[in-house]
Amino acid sequence: MNISAILPTFVVTLREGFEAALVVGIVMACLQKAQQTRLYPWVYGGIFGGVITSLLVGILLGGILQQLSVSDQPYAPVIQEFLEASFGLLAIALLSWMLIWMTQQAKTLKAEVEGAVTQALQGEGAGWAVFSLILIAVLREGFETVLFIVAKFQSGFTTPTLGAVSGLLSATLLGYLLFQLGVKINIRLFFQVMGVFLLLIVGGLVVGALKHINGGVDLLTALNPQYAALCWGETTCLLGGLVWDTSSILPDKAFPGIVLKALFGYRDHLYAMQAIAYLAFLSLVGGRYFQSLRPSPPKVSSP
Repeated sequence: MNISAILPTFVVTLREGFEAALVVGIVMACLQKAQQTRLYPWVYGGIFGGVITSLLVGILLGGILQQLSVSDQPYAPVIQEFLEASFGLLAIALLSWMLIWMTQQAKTLKAEVEGAVTQALQGEGAGWAVFSLILIAVLREGFETVLFIVAKFQSGFTTPTLGAVSGLLSATLLGYLLFQLGVKINIRLFFQVMGVFLLLIVGGLVVGALKHINGGVDLLTALNPQYAALCWGETTCLLGGLVWDTSSILPDKAFPGIVLKALFGYRDHLYAMQAIAYLAFLSLVGGRYFQSLRPSPPKVSSP
């Protein structure tokens, strides 16, 4: 069993799934308080619709990459490399944005969802409004997870899907314990810990995206020498010189290197541009994330 495919998808799905579970739990609690449990089927429909739509998006994107991998067209490998890099960059942008946004909105999430449910119950199409609210919440988290899996594991989806299912089930269990059994869960601490892991995992996506961009340019110049000017490095087209080669002492395809690769973006072959981009990502996005964790200064009332 490939632990490097299970661990990151488990962490990402657990965090994203728990966000969706919070919204679902708050909505159902509001409906119960308003004695509108008749709308529960609309909640279940929104969950089902969000999950199925996310799966269809994953199948579509994975199918495109699969077709490119078996195509006999000369430029198919080039397109595949650039497409994988694009998926990676999009996943980096979405996950980074959601990481910071959720931290900033955590304090007001309950009030915002309750306000949306209250407004929905006042209208005529309350069922559709509740369905849309749940659908968007689940689909948002599901799309981010699917995009992460497609971006990180193009060679196979069975094992990472197992990690995603495990994360989703764990998130559902946490939501059940919190809302149905009243178990006290330190939600703030949970998101802080998961946020650090997510930050490092997305940092690994940065390293991988650069590898795909470099691979695409390398293949392109091999097929058409007129693009040779795109390659400025001696050992690689775009990645610069080799920073380290630790494959003999800590390979990233064997334990414990495989765990470090899955959770922290470690590579036994790391090039200059990858190292710079990784550190820049952690500095910029990580700095913004940890800044968002600081408590807001108390408002000073004017005399």
